[in-house]
Amino acid sequence: MTKSKWMCIAKTHCLPVWMCSDSAIYRWHSGGVQLRYNFRVYPTPGQQIELARAFGCARVVFNDGLRLRQAARQAGEKYVSDAELSRRVVTEAKLTPERGWLSEVSAVVLQQALADLNIAYRNFFASVTGRRKGRMVAPPRFRSRKDNRQSIRFTRNARFKVLDNGRLRLPKIGEVAVRWSRSLPCEPSSVTIIKDAAGRYFASFVVTTGRDETLPPVDSEVGIDLGLTHFAVLSDGTKIAAPKFLRRTARKLKRLQQALSRKQKGSNRRKKAVVTVARAHARVADARRDWQHKLSTAIVRDNQAIYVEVLCVVGLGRTRLAKSVHDAGWAGFTAMLEYKAARYGRTFTRVDRWFPSTRMCSNCGRINEKMTLNVRSWGCRCGAVHDRDVNAALNVLAAGQADNGNDRGAHVRPGLVPAARREAVTRPHVACSTHSVEGISVP
Repeated sequence: MTKSKWMCIAKTHCLPVWMCSDSAIYRWHSGGVQLRYNFRVYPTPGQQIELARAFGCARVVFNDGLRLRQAARQAGEKYVSDAELSRRVVTEAKLTPERGWLSEVSAVVLQQALADLNIAYRNFFASVTGRRKGRMVAPPRFRSRKDNRQSIRFTRNARFKVLDNGRLRLPKIGEVAVRWSRSLPCEPSSVTIIKDAAGRYFASFVVTTGRDETLPPVDSEVGIDLGLTHFAVLSDGTKIAAPKFLRRTARKLKRLQQALSRKQKGSNRRKKAVVTVARAHARVADARRDWQHKLSTAIVRDNQAIYVEVLCVVGLGRTRLAKSVHDAGWAGFTAMLEYKAARYGRTFTRVDRWFPSTRMCSNCGRINEKMTLNVRSWGCRCGAVHDRDVNAALNVLAAGQADNGNDRGAHVRPGLVPAARREAVTRPHVACSTHSVEGISVP
């Protein structure tokens, strides 16, 4: 396997480390912040067989629990509780000839599979009732042995242990070799073993750290305008070119995909070709993630407050620019900015997607007509000539400062703007003003 440098975030600087050592924020709680540390692991062939058995048992328990609840719903019976579900699909199932082999893996793995099912149901119910905001969450689906990602989780009850020789001891699996890029800050509360589509294995540790990693305060604040021509344009005029990792490797991916399509379905050569394609895509994703980590760390380190405009990635993914939008990876980048800002004591604010950052003049506040994507610079009636992206970044900075109650002289976001007559949905004979509203000045 080739080595790929990842980003390791220290208190005030960046350190290149070997694959894979990305730390992502998990959630805040009263004791501090929970972080997830990922490391590459190298199980032996015998341990890979044991891991495959554990993946399969966890998948069967998950599917049995889902099938039992679906059958109860179709029969008009009450919802099967978590305790009842665990008793029927784990405890009693081990005593039957059909599921006796569930005893060959750790019981914690099976219980955590049911915990994942319960969380999936709770998220679905919360989405249906409106308690969970955002996109609708679909009900749980059955897991397949052909899924690209297989995983199992061990908690402290499983008594996994990081040994002094650097190996990870897992119950009923053995001591697994780990490629450590740094030491864990404290004792992990759980570890998830993951196998991706490229056949690589990872150990993901969840640790709880205190809030003592705040960076020294700085005076600068920045607004960021994300785009395709330039990946990011900062309010100070800095333009960061879009790396386009997928576009640069599109030729190679095309050849690999063509070679895969020529293989006979069900053959061993096709299985090998599938892994080859998955590894090529994994390299693209690793390169993109590494680059975004370095950029987000630099921005968080150099600025006290970061303001980013919310983008409708789902909607843009349905347009002819879908491939470029997904190649940019805006959502992953903004998520990195958000958790790193929270971890290191910075301010992160999202500006409303409907805020007219592109059409508003950052000098006088007038909102001008809509412009096509090929218009890269435009002039306002006040005499100012704007670069499209830099002007948008300045407006995002002003809007973010206004939302945070900043009194540094930022423009206040304008209220509702009356639509022009040609845009208003009215009948021609209805009385209205003879002047179309082209913009509104910010007080």
